[in-house]
Amino acid sequence: MARRAGRAALKLSEEHKAMLDELAGSRTSPAREVKRARVLLAYADGQSPTQIQRALGTSRPTIYKCIDKALAAGVATGLQDRYHRPHAPQITDDARAWVVDLACRKPKDLGYAAELWTLSALAAHVSANAHSAGFARLARAGKTTVWRILRAHELMPHRVRYYLARRDARYERKMAEVLMIYHDVDLYRADAVLDARPAPIYTVSVDEKPGVRALGVTAPELPPVAGVHPGVGRDHDYERHATLWILAALDLHSGEIIASVEPRHRSREFVALLERLHEHYPGDAVIRVVLDNHSAHVSKETMAYLASRPGRFEYVHTPKHGSWLNLVVSTFSRMADRSSATSASLRSTNSSNASSKASTR
Repeated sequence: MARRAGRAALKLSEEHKAMLDELAGSRTSPAREVKRARVLLAYADGQSPTQIQRALGTSRPTIYKCIDKALAAGVATGLQDRYHRPHAPQITDDARAWVVDLACRKPKDLGYAAELWTLSALAAHVSANAHSAGFARLARAGKTTVWRILRAHELMPHRVRYYLARRDARYERKMAEVLMIYHDVDLYRADAVLDARPAPIYTVSVDEKPGVRALGVTAPELPPVAGVHPGVGRDHDYERHATLWILAALDLHSGEIIASVEPRHRSREFVALLERLHEHYPGDAVIRVVLDNHSAHVSKETMAYLASRPGRFEYVHTPKHGSWLNLVVSTFSRMADRSSATSASLRSTNSSNASSKASTR
């Protein structure tokens, strides 16, 4: 057996040998790892560094490094490059901490008009103030350097991520109450519960949709004409009449919607909706209303109306910032989606019509 220059033998387990065999024959792994796997296999078989050099055409220092790392820290370490830094870092930890501190502060606190940092603005501020802060090396730092410092600390001060603070201490309890109401409605709709109470209960989901634009046309619509105009013709110009509110009550038993369009949302408009519900349902029934915490729902005028009809209405409040629990909101959402799709279609059609008119002219 050839002399091994005083190095210990490399003993491979069956698992390590199988891994090295697979890596040595791989065509997709990095070439340096394939060559190191062949070095370790040859050395474990008893070949000397000189024999390995002749067989693989690898330099002796490379062979020695690979073998020494494997003997010192294991086969996996022998396959990898050892981390080394060619020179000491020029940007110190204190300088990096200063950049991170700047990124976590508001630009307006430093005399800028911007609300959020951009990478260019932050890099410019770092470069302009590096000398006065005692970090002269950062005076030559550009956007890439600043970006690397921020990335190392997982900071993105130019991005905004919204969150919702829970300001209702009884949020969980109120949410559970609303969900229990919905479960109760499902049971009654499935005839799974025999109601022992003397009065029937109707559950409605009430909410409002603000800021609805009331738009009118300035020219009559043109009907479709076979072979000429496949769709309805509508002038792109419009006039705005007002901004209105939609107050709606969704019957959770039947899916019926009782709604009104109002110029404002005050107590009198909400009381008018309650009066419509009062007239709509049987006189001996209890109307259970799922609603949010709008001031009009609990105003003096509304409370006076409820007091005039004792036992007729039963409030179930959703928690603050929990409007998603109110099912009528999903109806408003579908209305908004359809309205947006229709508006986009009309804009596309009007643009095409305008282009056609321009070309014919």
